[in-house]
Amino acid sequence: MQIKNICCIGAGYVGGPTMAVIALKCPHINVTVVDANPERIKAWNGPLNALPVYEPGLAEVVKEARGRNLFFSEDISGNIERAEMIFMAVNTPTKTEGEGAGMAADLRYVEACAKDIAKYSKSDKIVIEKSTLPVRTAEKIKEILEENSTNIHFEILSNPEFLAEGTAIQDLFKSDRVLIGGDETESGQKAVQALVDVYANWIPEEKILTTNVWSSELAKLASNAMLAQRISSINSLSALCEKTGANIDELSKAIGMDHRIGPYFLKASVGFGGSCFQKDILNLVYLCKYYGLDEVAEYWHQVIKINDYQKDRFAQKIIDHFGGDLTGKRIAILGWAFKANTNDSRESAAIYVAEKLHKAGATIEIYDPMVSEDSIYSDVRFYWKEIPKTHKDRFDVLKGSPNFNNVDAFAIVTEWEAFKHFDFKKSMVFDGRNILEKKEVTHLGK
Repeated sequence: MQIKNICCIGAGYVGGPTMAVIALKCPHINVTVVDANPERIKAWNGPLNALPVYEPGLAEVVKEARGRNLFFSEDISGNIERAEMIFMAVNTPTKTEGEGAGMAADLRYVEACAKDIAKYSKSDKIVIEKSTLPVRTAEKIKEILEENSTNIHFEILSNPEFLAEGTAIQDLFKSDRVLIGGDETESGQKAVQALVDVYANWIPEEKILTTNVWSSELAKLASNAMLAQRISSINSLSALCEKTGANIDELSKAIGMDHRIGPYFLKASVGFGGSCFQKDILNLVYLCKYYGLDEVAEYWHQVIKINDYQKDRFAQKIIDHFGGDLTGKRIAILGWAFKANTNDSRESAAIYVAEKLHKAGATIEIYDPMVSEDSIYSDVRFYWKEIPKTHKDRFDVLKGSPNFNNVDAFAIVTEWEAFKHFDFKKSMVFDGRNILEKKEVTHLGK
């Protein structure tokens, strides 16, 4: 099948950057990103310095491809109809109610997306799972497509993203691997080859791995679980370092020099955040429980428990420094994004730290160079349901250079490069990301 038109449903952190790079590298293919949120589409079509997703290098890619063969549209039906290949890049949050609540993936958006594809398709389609999904979701998608369409053949592929926010564009340019899972039928393999041909425009074919659908779906969950496990492992050791007098940075370096282990994801921090790690591990835990693998489920659940412990430990360290009561204390939280070089604050450690410090009596001031005030307030309202709405008036969300007056302590929660150059004078600094080297700084693991 020759691919001339690609449609991506979902203009978020995965769909937007991925489709921008595909359009850049495949000028012979029209790539259209659609979304039910008109404001998001408007933002993608707006000024390059105000794109809804912040990624280094993204604006430059969009500038070159947008209007040439990259388009952002609210016309979901028309673009589904025209496309030969459709990517599903919608949100898959953790369920908050019903069976599997708190662990299983909520597939309502995926199911609605599949129904739209079936409703508006008038010719055969290759449908690609780009969202992170539980194993065997492809079966459910195919069932929905077949139940809601007539005489149209759909091939379902799994093509999980392995992007790291903050380096997503470089990850797309020079991927470690591109994973494509499809049915082992003749038509399934033709669909796989069609997607291979798209990526082969810039990715060496030896880095394009083809598998069955189930292996591809599970690979994303397993990869994120393994990475998160490394973070929780080094964070657990940072607690031991504090008790014994060892230095976590020195320990990390010594461990990372072992070529069998390597240095990546061995930097102590307040804990991992973001839209993937916790969600994917909880999904993995749920799947293990579902299949009766309770011991395996508990093993992976421990990665989440250590992550929660590390966030709690960092906040408690600040509280203990002030004698257990922060009443009347002003704490400035530097960083709200879950990591540097992104404006994504989903599951950020800063949200938990701010909540715990507030409950201990502190007045909180927040600064992040990329996260908007609206996003910060949204995170506060969501996580602090018991706090009256008027309480948001106590938050001083600063933009630009943070001039904090009479602050009792700074808590660095995101490793923004700019924080290395701030003049904290003689203020107490709690550095959860180990980005500063000052005598006044209290690090985790030291």
